[in-house]
Amino acid sequence: MKIRSVKHNNRRKVFDVRISSKALVFPYSKTDPAATSENPVTRVFVDEELAREGFTYELQSGRIGTVHAEQVLEYNQDPNYMRDLLLYKLTLEAQKRLSKSPLSRREIVRRLGTSAAQLYRLLDQTNYRKSIDQLLSLLQVLECDVDLVIRAKTA
Repeated sequence: MKIRSVKHNNRRKVFDVRISSKALVFPYSKTDPAATSENPVTRVFVDEELAREGFTYELQSGRIGTVHAEQVLEYNQDPNYMRDLLLYKLTLEAQKRLSKSPLSRREIVRRLGTSAAQLYRLLDQTNYRKSIDQLLSLLQVLECDVDLVIRAKTA
């Protein structure tokens, strides 16, 4: 996820970040080092060394901090990012369960009714084109009960 632009707003104490077509904010309080009224942000820029996936800011004291685009997306609870995060967590759990499973990979492929290549795509944590449904099927084959819990957000 590339950052197109970033601006600092010392009055509101936030960074205004433009990612794709989304305009998001990221508060100073979530940064390290954090900017304060006595030590405001003097300069901010999209960092080319991070492949435009983060930005760097400088405080009046000379201290420098960096924020990655994923931190901004997670703070703003971006739906696409949250889906990818859930896929990532489910994939890691499937990898862990597969390593402990007495079933052979060939048997797992047979029970899923798919190919070995598809199983390896499901187990690849960097592949975000798979569906949650496919991962749930894999976890079911690995004899896991998956319960979906919905609860109100806490502050």
